[in-house]
Amino acid sequence: MTFAQTIGRLAKDDPAPLYLQLQRVLRDAINSRLLHQDDAIPPERDLAEDFDISRITVRKAIDGLVSEGLLMRRRGAGTFVASRVEKSFSKLSSFSEDMISRGRKPHSEWVSKTSGAVTPEESLSLGLSPGALVYRFQRIRYADGQTMALEQSTIPGYCLPSLDTVGASLYEALERTGHRPVRALQRLRAVNFTAEQAERLGIKPGEAGLFIERRGFLQDGRAAEFTQSYYRGDAYDVVAELNDIS
Repeated sequence: MTFAQTIGRLAKDDPAPLYLQLQRVLRDAINSRLLHQDDAIPPERDLAEDFDISRITVRKAIDGLVSEGLLMRRRGAGTFVASRVEKSFSKLSSFSEDMISRGRKPHSEWVSKTSGAVTPEESLSLGLSPGALVYRFQRIRYADGQTMALEQSTIPGYCLPSLDTVGASLYEALERTGHRPVRALQRLRAVNFTAEQAERLGIKPGEAGLFIERRGFLQDGRAAEFTQSYYRGDAYDVVAELNDIS
């Protein structure tokens, strides 16, 4: 069975442009789970032959679905159905824990690790006195080699003995010192990525994303974390579980 037979052929009597027809067929196949996350899409040459259309038409259709976030290109490997990650707000967990629980392989690229006096914004969010010591960690988050988010965390000085305490995982370091948050407040809003943010994530400036701000607290009520994260909108979903308490 050919790829076109699997997902559906184009309708010869459809007046819509051929590239839009191909986009619709591929989009429907993805949404109906005929094509799953990380499934490979045949090369443009094979798609053109299979659907009896030009390679230019195929490329235009694929480009559109890549812009939508439904497909992704991997250099040297081809085109694949994009992977999306669901973030649940019902459990306090780290990015790495989220990815591992979903069968993804996480890793981070450190942008900077610095220490200094708390800023007014950090002071307000963490409940710290002016001049208090804080540690700042900025990194790019990945899942299966795909960029997922930009993240900046500010940690009060009383939670860590030094910057060097933090290796691959910030939450593991906080747990070792007995200062891992046990509860958190989170808020989110839609954003558009700046040129600098987009360059770090390998996407186009102005693309939509999710800004998630977290304030984590210790058992005794002291703040332990102030994290601001910018997640790619084409690769990240937020899920909230709601219960009827009436």
